[in-house]
Amino acid sequence: MFNGAMTALVTPFRDGEVDYKTLEELIEFQLENGIDALVPMGTTGESPTLSHPEHKQVIERAMKIVSGAVPVIVGAGSNSTAEAIELTAYSKKCGADATLQVCPYYNKPTQEGFYEHFKAIAEEVDLPMVLYNIPGRCGGTGMTAATVARLSELDNVVAIKEATGKLDMASEIVTSCDITVISGDDSLTLPICSVGGKGVISVVANIVPADVKAMTDLILEGDFVSALKWHKKLFELSKNLLGLSTNPIPIKAAMAMLGMASEEMRLPMTPLDEDNKAALQKTLNAYGLLK
Repeated sequence: MFNGAMTALVTPFRDGEVDYKTLEELIEFQLENGIDALVPMGTTGESPTLSHPEHKQVIERAMKIVSGAVPVIVGAGSNSTAEAIELTAYSKKCGADATLQVCPYYNKPTQEGFYEHFKAIAEEVDLPMVLYNIPGRCGGTGMTAATVARLSELDNVVAIKEATGKLDMASEIVTSCDITVISGDDSLTLPICSVGGKGVISVVANIVPADVKAMTDLILEGDFVSALKWHKKLFELSKNLLGLSTNPIPIKAAMAMLGMASEEMRLPMTPLDEDNKAALQKTLNAYGLLK
């Protein structure tokens, strides 16, 4: 369930509302291209600006569309432990295979706070959990490798989306415990897997799922020489989609250019500026995605 290419799905909007028709089309596109798992309602899915009823509705719709074709790992995290438990319980009710649990943001817990937060969720709801360590979204604070190792001893804590941007962190985790490490940065998928990672929760897979899967398949087969060719092909596209602006601004701009979905977002997220749109369009052209 936690190996290979897993897409961090965008949430499409139209006229201020969730565009469920386009959401269905995007999920079907992913399934047709052989993706290994889907991850709705994470950072890329703009979960901070969806109401709880909308969040739950997206979970419901995604589960119905996927209908068991691939595992679904639902973003159910919060900086409130009670809210995370509520969303996790609802995810289980809808048939989710696992949840993605971001480190609590804004309130800046201690390492003991991180541990107790995730422990409470794991004990309250019997559902596999993927931890999400992303200090850049959490005021610069995140879990240490020692805290991750401690959490890995809990039955429901099975994997971590490692998005610190530090290869040493991934190495520290894989040498201190047996938790499955998943890359949280497309450009670092191959490096992280070279030290023991097992795949990626990918932004770029929203537009090129087959290519990301081709690379992760080779990685899981141990063919890093062939995987390096895909890494080189994907690198500039991956860097631009996470570097031109805050995620998911660039990926939504790219999907609009490709006619896949609107670039519409909810405030405080705003569309990609014209200079960066030109740079993104150049990258899409170079990759062969625009004719």
